[in-house]
Amino acid sequence: MVIERAAGRIQVVETTGRTHLGTVEGLGDLSHASVVFGRDGRHAYVFGRDGGLTRIDLLTRTITHRIRQAGNSIGGAILQNGRVVAAQNYAPGGIKLFDADTLELLAEIPATGADGRPSKVVGLADLPGQRLAASLFEAGEIWIIDASDPRQPAVTKLPAGRQPYDALVTPDGRWYLAGLFGEDGLSLVDLWQAPPAARKVLSGYGRGEAPLPVYKMPHLRGWAMAQGQAWLPAIGRHELLVADPARGWQEQGRVPVAGQPVFAMARPDGRQVWVNFAFPKNDTVQVIDTATRRVVKTLTPCRGVLHMEFTPKGESLWLSCRDDNRVEIYDTATLRRVATLPADQPSGIFFTARAQRMGM
Repeated sequence: MVIERAAGRIQVVETTGRTHLGTVEGLGDLSHASVVFGRDGRHAYVFGRDGGLTRIDLLTRTITHRIRQAGNSIGGAILQNGRVVAAQNYAPGGIKLFDADTLELLAEIPATGADGRPSKVVGLADLPGQRLAASLFEAGEIWIIDASDPRQPAVTKLPAGRQPYDALVTPDGRWYLAGLFGEDGLSLVDLWQAPPAARKVLSGYGRGEAPLPVYKMPHLRGWAMAQGQAWLPAIGRHELLVADPARGWQEQGRVPVAGQPVFAMARPDGRQVWVNFAFPKNDTVQVIDTATRRVVKTLTPCRGVLHMEFTPKGESLWLSCRDDNRVEIYDTATLRRVATLPADQPSGIFFTARAQRMGM
């Protein structure tokens, strides 16, 4: 699926012949839309900025269900068993759980911190054991939610640090890692530990340096896990941080890049990390060889590169060119453009292979 943000619609595409199959209209405000898929890949759940939650049958390219579940929503997750869809909300905040077949509301979890004030929810991700993890921006907390009984979810609240802004779950489901906007470093939860606890890691990467202006928040959800290490955008820096889970998440290196990273995404085999950037470098994409930790190619494909997505086995990468109204497709071996598809101000690109991956 390719999000056409201004038009409130999505394109359905296929990656073998690199063709457009059809469109689905009437999806509301898609200016920060995200998508999760049912476990068989047939149904997609689209979370809109206007609080809309839409279930789409990709085979028939029709809307089966649509609700307005909040005033402002930025994403969601689907539980391990595929039966429950969860939405994370900015306004009025909180998390809602829905039946994946009917979008019936099963439970609502208000997001309030210790001071009782509402908080934006970010970094919502599915975990093993019918659980979810989420971060609360204003409250500075990480919540682990046991949704085994989705009508009565149980919440464990952990201190995270100042203003967690996004998070990722490692592919093995062990670690939940939240970036912190209000301070240097990240907050880490070992999900194998009982009870879980949060601790700070990489807290020294910006110490003694003046941070650069932040034009767009970095995204950790790109799953930049490669060569057994995490490749993370450093907020307010023009570099990626490399951390090793096997060595206590200590910093193993830094890679200078062209601008402020937004997405740092690992090719499925882990050999490459592709990075795009905030303004004024949002026309640039860089490719890093993870074996040498060096930038091996700098591309300027178009204006307004917003999102990237690898095909399931990584032979090509699709990227959205919002300001040039197209999607470009690159061969990841030759690093050359191999195809272009027209799209109306495209943003997110989401392939159904995500249905088989945790935290997506």
